[in-house]
Amino acid sequence: MTLQGKVPALVVILAGVSAALHVGKLSPALPILRDALHISLLQAGFLLSLVQLAGMALGLVVGLAADGIGLKRSLIMGLLILFGSGALGAYAQNAADLLTLRALEGVGFLLVSMPAPSLIRHLVAPERMNTALGLWGAYMPFGAAASLLCGPLFISTFSWQAWWWLLAVLSLIMAVWVWQLVPGDATRVHPQAPEPWAARLRQTLTARGPWLVALSFAMYSGQWLAVIGFLPSIYTQAGVSSGAMAMLTAGAAAVNMVGNIASGRLLQRGISPQALLTLGFSAMALGTVLAFATSTIIGGDGGGAGLPPAMRYLAVLLFSAVGGVIPGTLFSLAVRMAPSEKTISTTVGWMQQWSAFGQFAGPPLVAAVASQAGGWQWTWAVTATCSLAGILLARRIGRALRASVT
Repeated sequence: MTLQGKVPALVVILAGVSAALHVGKLSPALPILRDALHISLLQAGFLLSLVQLAGMALGLVVGLAADGIGLKRSLIMGLLILFGSGALGAYAQNAADLLTLRALEGVGFLLVSMPAPSLIRHLVAPERMNTALGLWGAYMPFGAAASLLCGPLFISTFSWQAWWWLLAVLSLIMAVWVWQLVPGDATRVHPQAPEPWAARLRQTLTARGPWLVALSFAMYSGQWLAVIGFLPSIYTQAGVSSGAMAMLTAGAAAVNMVGNIASGRLLQRGISPQALLTLGFSAMALGTVLAFATSTIIGGDGGGAGLPPAMRYLAVLLFSAVGGVIPGTLFSLAVRMAPSEKTISTTVGWMQQWSAFGQFAGPPLVAAVASQAGGWQWTWAVTATCSLAGILLARRIGRALRASVT
């Protein structure tokens, strides 16, 4: 990959990180927002989930739009929407204002994340595509970890409004970088007008590949967000201090990047996607069994046998780090298994829609099981079921890939 290819591809990845920061920016601000804007716990929950709701409702639509209006234009539009909604959010006076702008941020996030894999595919040499897409797969955990680490300190030093403005300006800067450094759609290999959206939709939804990668992403995203999202609650219940809790949770989110980046290198070395997906889902199942089934409280409540708290935290790191090979592999597969060149963003949109469904459904399911069991010790049953489904889907993906080369 030449320097000319590396720089635009890196800019696209950084644009994804700036969008992911908007997804994660709310969590560290919620305690202050609830007091400042008199936001109820239910409203706080909707603020957290509105990005997933946007993905569930609009993932495929935005993917179709990205394929139609142009990849670079879609990316810039999404970044500008994130800038505008973030800047306006800094002046929100009540929960309704913030909810509306949060939904708009969800649309901006989708416009950034949908075209990025297809853009990267065009910007890098074919032999470097898997590595670049593996790096792209790390954009979300990096953004989430950065928000969890930097948000509390920045908000306590300045204000939540300044935090909103900081990320809004960052998105504006990234929009300018994309405009200046990323080649336009007309300079690439396929400048012809896109097929009608109905034809692209039918082509995507009647093909097996988009369904396999989309359902696999749902099996991954639901359990990952459930475990990482509930870690603060679990550690608070275990008596862990707020500072240590922030560091532990951010660390568990950050190590997910290891698997994402490694997946691209492993695919480049000839490791099959089926093997990587099976490895990732198996590690997620094992990690949650070790972390949750060995004691009622992951941090240790003094009343249960099993692994020490440090070992259980290592199991959570195993869950997140090795599980990280799954999104990196699936982004690469979405490019390979899209029905045609013109449906890559649509396929990614369909995958994003099911990913959002997993993120929306996973945490409530884990919470329901924990409520019935009186603790977190049966969390592994939910995650192991998702992992088993993911392994079965990986086998189907392996068969589909082998059939495509025969």
